[in-house]
Amino acid sequence: MSAAKPHLSLRRILEMNLGFLGLQFSFGLQQGNMGPIYSYLGADESQLPILQLAGPLTGLIIQPLIGAMSDKTGGRWGRRTPYFLFGAVLCCLGLFAMPLSASLLMAVSLLWILDAGNNITMEPYRAYVSDRLAPDQRQAGFLTQSAFTGLAQCLAFATPALLVGLGMNQDWVDSHNIPYTTRIVFWVGAVLSLATIVWSVVRVPELPLTDAERAHIAAQPKGIAATLAEIGQAIREMPLAMRKLGLMSLFQWFGMSGYWTYAVYSIGRTVYHTAEANSSAFHSAVLTNGLVAASYNLVAFISAFAMVPLVRRAGPGPLHAACLTAGGVGMLILPHIGSAALLFIPAIGIGLAWGSIMGNPYAILTNSIPPARTGVYMGIFNMMIVIPMLIFAIVMSQLDLGFAKLGFGVYGGLLGNDPRNMLSVCGVCLILAALSVLWVKEGRAAAIREAAV
Repeated sequence: MSAAKPHLSLRRILEMNLGFLGLQFSFGLQQGNMGPIYSYLGADESQLPILQLAGPLTGLIIQPLIGAMSDKTGGRWGRRTPYFLFGAVLCCLGLFAMPLSASLLMAVSLLWILDAGNNITMEPYRAYVSDRLAPDQRQAGFLTQSAFTGLAQCLAFATPALLVGLGMNQDWVDSHNIPYTTRIVFWVGAVLSLATIVWSVVRVPELPLTDAERAHIAAQPKGIAATLAEIGQAIREMPLAMRKLGLMSLFQWFGMSGYWTYAVYSIGRTVYHTAEANSSAFHSAVLTNGLVAASYNLVAFISAFAMVPLVRRAGPGPLHAACLTAGGVGMLILPHIGSAALLFIPAIGIGLAWGSIMGNPYAILTNSIPPARTGVYMGIFNMMIVIPMLIFAIVMSQLDLGFAKLGFGVYGGLLGNDPRNMLSVCGVCLILAALSVLWVKEGRAAAIREAAV
């Protein structure tokens, strides 16, 4: 990257990250609705993690490749922009078709398309922030992404309940038991995901590459084989601080995966006393979970801005550890609450954790990696996110294919098919992640120095 980058106003930083609003609206829709959609179409609770393998698998495969490829892209449309736009179109198509699913197989297939689009967009977008902003503005850039994540997911989770509040019947479903509220909110997401990303790249285009950057890109070997070799070399040369972040990511994302998958089912048991997916009580549980998720995402949105001055004083490591601890306590408490109104109390801690997760680890990371390899290291860091998700799916779930069984079935065996037990495991995982992040002293110190510049 060039030695000196122009400082951007807060307005421009907000505009360059607006695409994250659409991208994370899509993720919010997945978190809040894919489990119920699968359940409406006949899936068992124990099958849910393995049915959602599309996200972690596409992330594992696509993001490192796209990240490395974008590092070596130097065409007229920019370094990262072509990937933003292609991924946004693919995401838009997946969101439009998902609520029209007529079978479990169709829904699973569309999730693969949707997650492919999301993952093609994600890492180039994070690398774009690192490319575009001066070092002393990167923390603000990533926490702005975190803020938009909170706002977008707040809207994604709250919209179905809003539609019901405006008069729609929560039990109005199509012939495949999918509520029409779900259909509408997915179509809103399809428009939003494409429109916001187009706005970002038009309003805050990438910086032109310098002659030295173009020469460096031109000298790099091209093709899939070269890209894979680059990823392998980057892994071997990975900075120590980044390696240490791997343990934090293991616990952090295992816990979040479990929470997203089973929170609605826990609420169904404790508040509405049902495990029947096609009942009116479960529809109420879905709406309540949406409002709880909207509240913790609103907390994430607000806290992301509050963390900007705090991180300069304490550093992203200790701040992240404190937020993860709050989230872990919230997850431990939530399965023991039988009142819908009281669910919003543990949501505060979960929101603090989520707001921090989307910003602070990247602040630690970007100050420990070489700028010229930002894309590939962002992609590799995503592997540290998706591998715990894969582990979660394989360990917890079990899918009988007739000729073989996939997964170890811990959810049905050790946890007794009880989502409340799963949420307790998730709480412990976030607390362990909090302890792990304090180990990353090199990254913390570097980030503090960088923020002080």
